[in-house]
Amino acid sequence: MQTTNVTGTRSAVNQMPMPTGMNPTMQACIDACNACLQACEECYVACLNEPDVQARIHCIQVLRDCADVCSMASQYMSRNSEFSQQFCNLCATICDACAAECTKFQDTHCQNCADICRTCAEECRKMSTTKM
Repeated sequence: MQTTNVTGTRSAVNQMPMPTGMNPTMQACIDACNACLQACEECYVACLNEPDVQARIHCIQVLRDCADVCSMASQYMSRNSEFSQQFCNLCATICDACAAECTKFQDTHCQNCADICRTCAEECRKMSTTKM
């Protein structure tokens, strides 16, 4: 399987499905959160190397918040926490904010990250309203 990361680099990924009894909506959200976590971390590093890094300070801060909340949301869902849905609602809000910040910059890594954040926000909203 070939995937493309936020910086546009292609890599081979050996993905083996993990046998779980997880609800498909929750699993889709976990996968989206993990992808968003990676995208935000990669975008964060790329932003630090841009010549206009000073103009990106708020974006960088939001990228860190988004990466952290995505990691925690994935963990909460993976352990089937009773607070998963509330946490996913917060995650959707932060992912939306991160996407809005990233769209302010025209480089590929920010635009790709914004797309991934929007996808994650959508999955988190589905998760936050799913009957468990």
